[in-house]
Amino acid sequence: MAPGEALTAAAQAVVHDRPDSAVTADRLTKVYKVYASPWGRLREAVTRRPAHMPFRALDDVSFELPAGEGLGVVGENGAGKSTLLKIVAGVTRQTSGKLDVQGRVASILELGSGFHHEFTGRQNIRLSAAIVGLDERELRERTGDIIEFSELGAAIDQPVRSYSTGMTMRLGFSIAVQVEPNILVVDEALSVGDGYFQKKCMDRLQAFVAGGGTLLFCSHAMYYVTAFCQEALWLRQGEVAAAGPALRVVGEYERFLMAKSGESVQESDGGADPASALARIVAIRPHGAARRRASEPWALEIEWESREEELGFHLAVGLDTADGVQVCAFTTERAGFSPVRGRGSHRAVVTVPRLPMTKGDYSACVFLLDEESLHVYDRKVQANVLEIEAGRFEPSLFDVPHEWELDGRRSGTSGEDAS
Repeated sequence: MAPGEALTAAAQAVVHDRPDSAVTADRLTKVYKVYASPWGRLREAVTRRPAHMPFRALDDVSFELPAGEGLGVVGENGAGKSTLLKIVAGVTRQTSGKLDVQGRVASILELGSGFHHEFTGRQNIRLSAAIVGLDERELRERTGDIIEFSELGAAIDQPVRSYSTGMTMRLGFSIAVQVEPNILVVDEALSVGDGYFQKKCMDRLQAFVAGGGTLLFCSHAMYYVTAFCQEALWLRQGEVAAAGPALRVVGEYERFLMAKSGESVQESDGGADPASALARIVAIRPHGAARRRASEPWALEIEWESREEELGFHLAVGLDTADGVQVCAFTTERAGFSPVRGRGSHRAVVTVPRLPMTKGDYSACVFLLDEESLHVYDRKVQANVLEIEAGRFEPSLFDVPHEWELDGRRSGTSGEDAS
């Protein structure tokens, strides 16, 4: 079974027996008691009557993480990601469901979690080492490496309460990676700190994964999720919204976020009432399937009609991302055409031999303009006219031809690589 996929009833009986499973979660549910005031807890204890509202932070979440692989957890704030990671890390317990964790676990959760703020950094190293099960010999062997990696210098003997957020993150990450865990649980804490140390952390995470470590990783940076994890789990309001290969789940999550922004475009008319309009767009038809690779040509056919013999028209077509950003546009005026005139029906086809985009879903925004390309007679938007497939995660929308010179060697791309 692929990690991150919801367990079926038939699989639940056998999944816990798999020897290569580092983490197996079976119907995990976490319910918090929310009280209207601090007195509610006391009143409930005295009267034995409920004085709280139940809040389901996790609801029936199941997944399996094989040893030596990475699972990314994505979702909006409040989706239950941190709650899930805390359960796996042993910081809190589930209300119901089963969790099986095989091996030593180290975690980087909220900044300062697990630290005693009156203790020095060095004393907190000892405390954290004891929590993960290091003996005295292992502690002596690794303390120097932890301090060196953290680059805290003399501050290691200062109380943690005097640390900045960046210093606290340095100490927490250094302890987590240097105790050589079997399973590393990482929340959003790595977003804090200077760019230099963030890169150092990412390099160490990459080495951890490449060395066969098991990673449970939560981040809003989708690039890191796809770089470190083979599989991903999308949580929405405490439930599993999607699970499977990281590229696919991240793509679904990104499309959800763009649609939620309110800019997701559906087919619509933007012109005047068709009964009184001097001209109107009749139809927009993509040629072929919407889903294609960037190396394939793409064409869009537009039909419009005019009620006036002398009116002149230009056409403009824009391709917009799901969040309303126009990434490219084509006009008949810029192509050198004179305005189209004549009463009745007209037809045009715009063809793009090779698409410059590397990924994403696009809508077409078509404008029927006057001869000066100023007045808009009609406007029509049609969603999902184009979907660019990406064979890998692409951090940008466009593939720009370029070349490199490196120590006297030259290497260039023709813009074909992303396809």
